[in-house]
Amino acid sequence: MLPRDFEWGFATAAYQIEGAAAEDGRGPSIWDTFSHLTPSHTNGDNGDIACDHYHRYEEDLDLLAQYGAKAYRLSLSWSRIIPLGGRDDPVNEAGITFYNCLIDGLLARNITPWVTLYHWDLPQALQDRYGGWLDAVEVQGDFERYARLCYERFGDRVKRWVTLNEPWNTSVNGYIRCTEPPGRGTGPNACAPGDPTTEPWFVGKSLILAHARAARLYNVEFKPTQGGLIGASLNGDYFEPWDSSDPKDHEAAERRMEFCLGWFANPIMLAQDYPAAMRAQLGPRLPPFTEAEFTLLREAEVDFYGMNYYTAQFARHRAGDPPAPDTDYLGNIDEYQEDKNGVSIGDLSGIDWLRAAPACFRKHLVRISNKYRKPIYVTENGCPCPGEVTREDCVRDTYRQRYLAEHLDALVEAVGDGAEVAGYFAWSLMDNFEWSSGYSVRFGLTYIDYATLERTPKESALLIRGMIEQRMDREES
Repeated sequence: MLPRDFEWGFATAAYQIEGAAAEDGRGPSIWDTFSHLTPSHTNGDNGDIACDHYHRYEEDLDLLAQYGAKAYRLSLSWSRIIPLGGRDDPVNEAGITFYNCLIDGLLARNITPWVTLYHWDLPQALQDRYGGWLDAVEVQGDFERYARLCYERFGDRVKRWVTLNEPWNTSVNGYIRCTEPPGRGTGPNACAPGDPTTEPWFVGKSLILAHARAARLYNVEFKPTQGGLIGASLNGDYFEPWDSSDPKDHEAAERRMEFCLGWFANPIMLAQDYPAAMRAQLGPRLPPFTEAEFTLLREAEVDFYGMNYYTAQFARHRAGDPPAPDTDYLGNIDEYQEDKNGVSIGDLSGIDWLRAAPACFRKHLVRISNKYRKPIYVTENGCPCPGEVTREDCVRDTYRQRYLAEHLDALVEAVGDGAEVAGYFAWSLMDNFEWSSGYSVRFGLTYIDYATLERTPKESALLIRGMIEQRMDREES
């Protein structure tokens, strides 16, 4: 069962819901630029208005209270707070005021704010000035100043900090696959020329060190008086072997998870080097950590592991073990949604890459708990539903209700297996701008009519509190 103090709520990201993209001094981010490209890389959509949360946040906070949420994970827009992004650039007090109102509104409703510093929306000015995450020295300094400002202005009330959200996506989707900004690469989807054989690995290290600078700063200068917790949110599917009888497929599944999760979790959670499998395949293209950087990582000790989990897949080794292409980022394996016998990893959702795999969620939680020995907060978990056409289809979200219930059951089972899981955030509070998919898929537990911006609770939003309370230990004092 779950403890009575189990922390749960909903999650969102600034660019996906806020809108007001050019209001009250906010500067453009790389997502503003990316979502306005021609031809479009975001299904013809952008976040200029999104859910208009900037103007409707009181209504949205009331929804959180109506749903019974104990906590709310939001992200700050770096370019709303420091429009040009840099450590010597001016602060936008209107942005500070907005987030102060949001934080105060949460606390007035007895909802704990969980604040993510970086959810993919780098100020465009930093991308233009020095190439953003490609310049590790400059971006570390700018991110640390941004973090300091946030701790100073909000840390008296915010006691839960997430430095980065899914750095794997920034590194791979921004610098190999070109499905996210800045879209650097060599393929037909590239928005700018780049080197996908080296840049993702340099960007990954920049992100890790920027996290470390922000976490060390909090540990040394702010935690002693503010008393909060700090961590990072990492993404990654769980992988099963495509052929359960083949040891090489078992190795392939583990290697695939190391290439996604271990890449960031080893340095961030353990202050250790990248996984050996990455070193073996990538060689000198994977930039080493210096002794001074390992010292920084140790001083940046985190309090929890933020897990974003949606789905699972099968991994198959490549016959003959051919050398990996220089652009490979998977660990020289092939991914499948069905195993050798054609059995699916789970039921298809409303988007092609996501199938419901709660049994793998249980395994994933146990694996991460055993490997990294940190309390786990599931900082994102959710799905879009298949067959959503009308408003009524969306509100009567039986697929999502089953998905959430089964994943909460899996979480309880993982706790029974010994995993330390301290919290859970459903993705997402509301339908929103879903990155490269635009508004074509709906992950929200609140329906958004994009023509009127009217909010309507879906059935899942009204049921999730009961789902969680039913799984709590009622005998615990």
